[in-house]
Amino acid sequence: MKIINARIVDGTGRAPVADGVVVTDDNGDLVHVGRAEDAPATAPDTHVLDVAGRTVLPGFIDCHVHLGAESGRALSERFARDDTVETFRTARRLRRTLDAGITTARDLGGLPAGFRVAVAEGLIEGPRLHTAVRIIGHTGGHADFTTPSGFDPSGGVGEIADDPYEVRKAVRRLLREGADVIKLCATGGMGSPHDQPEDEGLTVEEIRAVVDEVRRHGGRPVAAHAQGTAGILNAIRGGVTSIEHGYGLDAEARELAGEQGVFVVPTLSTVFDGIDKATMAPYHYEKKTRWSGITKENISAAIADGLRIAMGTDAAISPHGQNLRELLHLVSLGMSPRDAIATGTRVAAELLGLDDRVGTLEAGKAADLVVCDGDPLADISLLADPTHIRCVIQQGVIRKNTLTARAELID
Repeated sequence: MKIINARIVDGTGRAPVADGVVVTDDNGDLVHVGRAEDAPATAPDTHVLDVAGRTVLPGFIDCHVHLGAESGRALSERFARDDTVETFRTARRLRRTLDAGITTARDLGGLPAGFRVAVAEGLIEGPRLHTAVRIIGHTGGHADFTTPSGFDPSGGVGEIADDPYEVRKAVRRLLREGADVIKLCATGGMGSPHDQPEDEGLTVEEIRAVVDEVRRHGGRPVAAHAQGTAGILNAIRGGVTSIEHGYGLDAEARELAGEQGVFVVPTLSTVFDGIDKATMAPYHYEKKTRWSGITKENISAAIADGLRIAMGTDAAISPHGQNLRELLHLVSLGMSPRDAIATGTRVAAELLGLDDRVGTLEAGKAADLVVCDGDPLADISLLADPTHIRCVIQQGVIRKNTLTARAELID
């Protein structure tokens, strides 16, 4: 494939290329990304896509989604739904997410590893997936939705463990089920009925046990649901890879995160787009409104401090298929559009350990591309509207194309 007449924002931090060309090979890898005059010759039957001056960017990565759940629906509804129908609904959410420009996504609880396999084998179309399968937490904590009668309306999203030995067994079970990332709860949360965001979750000792058990089995990222300050500090001291949410990320926590090189995934969409009194339990709505101002203040400071911020939306809590609105929220808190784009491309790929293949447009990497109307470096809101995502290419395969100009074969 050859893409011509493109403004290229390659995700590396280099200046955009105004009259750019992208060339891919038969394996769906990038051969050339740069000026038209430097592009290699292509075969006469090469598929040529004229993007007419639009912007070509790396495919985006959402590091925090819940594709097994629907936004606007109570978690307690899950048990009453037909599993087969829910599988097809999940496939639809995967498609909607891909069409929004997300070519890779990390599901942090509720999505079996089989969906990753289904995408990889081409059985369904969606983002390339990493999944945590379930979430490790303690009894009564953020991962425990058990009612007083003993019923779990979440369908088993939580992996309950209450001491260092139990968390090691929990890690082993999740790895056996194909987890790409281990997620633990270092604090309580907004949507859980039994606790508060400032409550502590797993102890430092238990978090260290998780990290060590993952190391013993080949190593994978460890993501910590961490909202209140004490739990954030516990998670960082315990050696996690990323802090998810980070609402209480005060000056001490920011300094420690910077020293340790810990990633922060702020999920601002849950604060800006995810508060709806009509669809939320009263306890959930109260927590969200109480914490929204604190979140914006602390994440703004994290941006100013230069922490390693990767894009995540918490889609399901926020709407599916509007993932790149997260970039708009990051910019509203002081991040430049260029750096905001990097959170969802280069930095996100580094967090997932995929930066050798995706995250930037460079020769030899996978041809994961997004074609956007206009110039998002000048107006980041263009990416926030999925109708401006005109073309999505994944490993060299066109998954979405709403360009008015038809692709044609040229000599």
